[in-house]
Order: sequence, then structure tokens, then C-alpha cells
Amino acid sequence: MLLISQVKPNTYYDSVRLMRVSEILSGLPDVQQAIVAMGTEANKRVLAETQLLTETVQAAGANDLMLVIEAGSMEAGENALKQAEAKLAETTPPAAGNGAAAALPRSLAQARQVLAGANMALVSTPGPYAKLEVARALQAGMHVFLFSDNVTLAEEMELKQWAVSQNLLMMGPGCGTAIINGVALAFANAVRRGPIGLVAASGTGLQEVTCLLDRGGSGISQAIGVGGRDLSETIGGLMMRQGLAMLAADPQTELIILISKPPAPSVTETILEAAQSCGKPVVVSFLGSRRSGQNNGLTFTSTLEETAEAALRLINHDERDYFELAPAQLAVRAVAEGEKLAPGQRYLRGLFSGGSLCDEAMLLLTKRLPALYSNIPLRPAWALPDGWHSREHSCIDMGEEEFTLGRPHPMIDPRLRQERLLKEADDPEVAVILLDVVIGYGSHPNPAGALAESIRAAKEKAAAQGRYLAVVAHVCGTETDPQGLAQQERILQEAGAVVLPTNAQAARLAAAIVS
Repeated sequence: MLLISQVKPNTYYDSVRLMRVSEILSGLPDVQQAIVAMGTEANKRVLAETQLLTETVQAAGANDLMLVIEAGSMEAGENALKQAEAKLAETTPPAAGNGAAAALPRSLAQARQVLAGANMALVSTPGPYAKLEVARALQAGMHVFLFSDNVTLAEEMELKQWAVSQNLLMMGPGCGTAIINGVALAFANAVRRGPIGLVAASGTGLQEVTCLLDRGGSGISQAIGVGGRDLSETIGGLMMRQGLAMLAADPQTELIILISKPPAPSVTETILEAAQSCGKPVVVSFLGSRRSGQNNGLTFTSTLEETAEAALRLINHDERDYFELAPAQLAVRAVAEGEKLAPGQRYLRGLFSGGSLCDEAMLLLTKRLPALYSNIPLRPAWALPDGWHSREHSCIDMGEEEFTLGRPHPMIDPRLRQERLLKEADDPEVAVILLDVVIGYGSHPNPAGALAESIRAAKEKAAAQGRYLAVVAHVCGTETDPQGLAQQERILQEAGAVVLPTNAQAARLAAAIVS
């Protein structure tokens, strides 16, 4: 293999686009790896760790674009560089009325001249430069969706305090999803409009609940992401409280949902006090919290499935079971899969693209399993020393930094998860593989199709060795998503997976099979 690299000075593209180009190039014939990224020090460290750092890109600056190709031949590498040029140039600016190409805005000020009425900015610059762009947007009176990470806590605190003082939203940093006035931002799903508003410090948690609400016949007024650190002791839930206040004042919002991992104790009480005084019913889902039932206008839930169901019951004034799978039905499916297992097959391996979906699954799995190891463990004693290697019962969040440094997120590029699935299936003690598949805007155009190839290969290999491999999956999405919910579920089922309508049900079935 040889390395071919190139630097394009003062050339910026957002990270999502660069990830997609990297994915396309990596799939070309005779190309082993391809990374297209900005020349930040963090990205150069990733290249060094993966032995892809060349002298050419070593000199790149943070505002320069790096292209590195590992290929089997010079011809394949040069072809990949040409493909990169073509893919990066695909989106052309619209022509002006006289037929001349319009210049793309190169600053926030120029963009505001083109879209004079815009009141929200999506910022996806490298972290060290994000604060300045966010500050400019807030100064201009704009709400901000901050997709960038690598922003310090101190910077986050300063920006959020400023936003609150101006009655603005500052969603992020590391905010992966939101739906504002019906417009999906970053990774989000095509859901109907309706009376339920959400504020979430959880990306795929927000996606799962909005999709389930849509499937349950209701819809979303606003879905506000706040970033994973908002409910930390340092930030104090500033943006969750801001989002809650905005939804309380929104005439289109009749019911509010709050979603997060359990906050710091002092932050929890602050959030609950704000929720109790907002004047609208609120469903509170602090995943894994021991609070339950109703109290002072608040309804407490512990899983994403339960959250969506509670909101649907409140908004529809009924007591229907919207998603519940009867224990008898679960038992029948578990026996049908479990009786095919060979002696010695006893372990579960969960491979997740969504961190909150992984958390929800682990909370349910630990009710049936003696120990559950993870790279995002529920208990310190269950931490995996190396997330690349499972042990016994394990659930892996493959969207964590250890898997995404220098690589596209698994929601964009499923190849790393495909490889891991085959690796886990090689273990003769593994009985069941548990998967989430997140579709929607920003996600892979056919994630089920990509995973189906590996599911078939893994099942065939197990069968050749006298074993049976159970695969349980859930698709987080809606029928109106670009990939189509029913189509994605059908592809997985045809590959031999058992597909459940919620992530929680998939976890319960997987636990039942191995226990």
C-alpha cells in the first residue's frame, strides 16, 4: 500500500460533507482508507495514530483541507483524488438572473445579506474557531445550532449565558439534532407537526421519541437539542431551562418532554422547579432515574419508549398501549430464537450507532443479565479497558470518539460496524447481536442494506460451524424519512434479523433470548 496526500490551502467544508466524501472514496476499488478533513491539530493526531500522516499534510493549517489516500496503486490513489475534487465541487451556486454564477457567502455577514430574514445560524466550524462564529450570530440576534465539538466548558458557559440574556437559543456544542418550525437540522427525522415540544440533551434519544410520537399519530411543535453537557454541574441546565421557557410560551405547544441522562443532583432540582412552574404538563425522562409516576404536573419515565407512550396518553387523554409488546408475545419470539442456539452460546453483544439508544438498552438488559460491559458503562466496574474488544455480555456505542476520530460517524458510514458485527459473530459463545439502525436526514441512504450483507455473512458462517446466530434490531425512523421505515425493516427481516418497533423492545427480546 502507498500513501498519496494533498493540501488545499484556505479551503473549508463542513465536517458532515467531508465525512461523506471520505466514505465515498474509501469504497473505491483498490482504496484501503481515505480521509478528507480540515488540517486541525486534532485531525493530524488522528492521521498520526492511523499511520496516515505524511510530510505534505503535516504542514497543513486549521483552515486548510487535507486529502490522504491509502491505495494499492498510484493509479487508484490518483483516481481517488480526482473523485474527491469532483465530489467537493458537486454543489454549485445558483445562477443570477443574468446567468452569471452568484458568489457563495464567505461570512455570516454576507449570508445575512442573502437571507435577510434569517434568525438562526448552524455553526459547524472546527471547535477552536466556533466560539467566534457563535458570538457573531448571537450579536446579530440569531439563534444558534452549534454542531461543532471541541468547545471548552468555559466557552459553552459564556455563550449560553449570553444567549439566555438575549432570549435566544444556543443549542450545543456537539448538538446533533433539532427540529425547529418543522425544519430538521443535522441528524433528524421526517415527523409530522403537532402539539408536543421537546428539549433534549440526547441526540438519538430525541430522535427515538419524536419518531415514536409520529408513529403514535401525534406530532412535534419544536424539538430543541441542547448538547450533552448542558445538564452538567458547570452549565447547570441553562439551555434546557431556556428551551423549556420558550415552549411554555409557545401557543402551538400543549405538552413538553424533557430528555437527558440523570443530571447532577442540584441541576435536577433546578430543572424540575422550572418544569413545575411552566404552566403545561411535562414528561420528564432522565434515563435510568428512579423517579416514576406523576407529581405536581410532572410525569416521570425511565425509558424512551415509556416517554413517548406517556406523552401520547396525556395528549390523547387515553390509556392505550401504543407500543407495548405483551410478555407472552415476547416469550414466544425468544423461545423461537433461543431453541436454535448451540450449547455454549450464552452471550449478547450490542453494537449501537446511538449513544442514548445504547444507554436505554443497557438499562433494560441489566435487569436480566449479571453484568454488562461497555465503553459507556452504567457502572465503573463494567468499563471495558478497550472498546474495540468485547467480553461476556457487552454493549458498544460505536459513535464514541474512540471509533469516530478521523472516521465518519456510524450513522453515516456503517462499515466499521459491519466489520465489528462479523468479528463478534466469530465468537462461538455469542448467541445474539443487538443493533440499532437510525435513518432520517443526514444518515446513510440505506443503512439496513449495508448491515444486511454482514448479517447474512455472519449467519452463514455460524451455520457452517454448527451454530445459530440470533440478530435483533430496531429501526429508529418514520415512513416519510428518505430511507423509508418499512423498507428498512423489510431489508433486515429478509436478512434474518428479528425487527422490533422500539429500541426498548429489541433490548428486552435480546435479553430474553440469552437468559
